[in-house]
Amino acid sequence: MKHTKKFAASAMAAALVLPGTAAFASGGADDMKQEAPKNVTVKTKAADLRATLDQLLSEHFVLAVMDMKKQYDGSKDAEYYEAALKQNALDMTPAIASVYGDEGAKQFEKIFVDHNKYTTDLVKAVKADDQDGINASKKETEEFVQDLSSFLDTATEGKLPKAAAEEVLRAHEADVYKTFQQYAAGDYEGSYNTFREGYSRMYDISKALSVAITTQMPEKFDNTKADSKAADLRSTLNSLAAEHVALANLSMTAGVDKAKDYDAANWAEDMHTADFKAAIKSIYGQAGADQFEQVWTKNHIEAQANLVTAAINDDKKLMGDAQDMLKMFSNDFGAFLGAATEENLPTKAAQEAVSGHETYVQDTFMQYVEGDYKGSVDTFRESYAYMYGVGENLGEAIVKQSPEKFMDGTPGSMPNTGNGGMSDNNTAATTGAIAVFGLALGAVGLVLARKRQNA
Repeated sequence: MKHTKKFAASAMAAALVLPGTAAFASGGADDMKQEAPKNVTVKTKAADLRATLDQLLSEHFVLAVMDMKKQYDGSKDAEYYEAALKQNALDMTPAIASVYGDEGAKQFEKIFVDHNKYTTDLVKAVKADDQDGINASKKETEEFVQDLSSFLDTATEGKLPKAAAEEVLRAHEADVYKTFQQYAAGDYEGSYNTFREGYSRMYDISKALSVAITTQMPEKFDNTKADSKAADLRSTLNSLAAEHVALANLSMTAGVDKAKDYDAANWAEDMHTADFKAAIKSIYGQAGADQFEQVWTKNHIEAQANLVTAAINDDKKLMGDAQDMLKMFSNDFGAFLGAATEENLPTKAAQEAVSGHETYVQDTFMQYVEGDYKGSVDTFRESYAYMYGVGENLGEAIVKQSPEKFMDGTPGSMPNTGNGGMSDNNTAATTGAIAVFGLALGAVGLVLARKRQNA
């Protein structure tokens, strides 16, 4: 299957359109059952800016960690992750240029691209147990923190103050270093736990930066808000969906390589599932949470694990069975996303979206297995970007279904999921997202149970 690359081109970038769902992605009236008030939507210029920064900044963190791990292990795909990390930085240039012009973008690019070189220096120093080299790399990183925080303070005219920017940038760099240091020390579970915390922090950074920019120049963003409940919903869905892709890639490649961190990668996926389960339990009780876990794990996560086992053993039957499970999951999950959103997300569009995601995950993995490392890294980036289209379109369906829940100024809170970053962004929007997932997955569970009974 050929994929269309959908890397962010600018902060004003339009929605990522899911394959075969152009009418839905454009908000066509024919595909929507009801029309929400015009001021309740996830598709605003401010929300677009935040989503673009969500994608670029979180991907930077993911690629930085993967690049350092690959370099440390001497992996055959290390050079391609290093190239991807550099390209991610270059992808940010048009986003910055769309807000601060070409000169501002050039300043940002130089600061950001140059700092990626420090990761290579740090990996070499850690491998050589060179404390002087480690300290030198940390010093270069602090210079980056000072340079970029000064740039952001000036560019936003103080809307994102230097001190605040320094704090979040320094915390981000600490997340990257700690994730890698724990990995190098063999503390794989600790490394993945720090990875998840660091990943979540990137969404806090993108929210703060997008709010600063939209506050600075409200007219450029049609006076829309980057921190509206609808924008929060879109960002939360983006975070959950993209993290799943990142963890799936880490787990599946570790599995086929029989790497020492494989169990920890699976543990991280379990923790990601637990975040969903905790939220669903607070809404639907233990029975609903248990049903969610069974469906999500059995027909999705375990199917992906079976792909790994099949690849290791060259077991074509197991491979086919796993692919069939994923097709069933895609069809059933898509059908009930359509039902749960009362066709605000059309069933066919939802099925194609879920199927597209599963195809991306499988393609990324199989290209890796076959030794097409550049292709695998490129497909991973496309797969990661794809989930931001899923988040946008599912989010839009939810707010069209229940616009009153996403009117700013109305009370609401999100149940504690156990994930620090998510819990810090308590919104009724996120509760709505989890509710839809819960309804859909609960329905899928009933369907599959009936299928087993009738088999």
